[in-house]
Amino acid sequence: MSIKNKEERRAQIKRRIRAKVSGTPERPRLAVFRSLKHIYLQIVDDTTGKVLAASSSKTAELQAELKGQPGVSRATIVGKHIAAKAMGAGVTAVVFDRGGYLYHGQVKAAADGARDGGLQF
Repeated sequence: MSIKNKEERRAQIKRRIRAKVSGTPERPRLAVFRSLKHIYLQIVDDTTGKVLAASSSKTAELQAELKGQPGVSRATIVGKHIAAKAMGAGVTAVVFDRGGYLYHGQVKAAADGARDGGLQF
């Protein structure tokens, strides 16, 4: 079966990653979604299906800080924000789910920002 477009290819990679990566109550999953304009991060406990913390570049409290920043800098700021929210929820260690995206650019910056904020992965 041939892959017809970029979305199908990413969906195939995402399925392969999710078969191996799962969030537990001790180490929930840090999931990344990246659109053309924004980046979204969620910390998910897959055993209960609950989102423990979420942050994005659309979050109202980050708008002043994100204004005029390029994409990689925005992703770093959002990563630090999700780490702060996770610490508030009692989460210190996570497993990273890159969501089928390559680990560079905004995805890497978000991961580095979360690490700088204190999350372990």
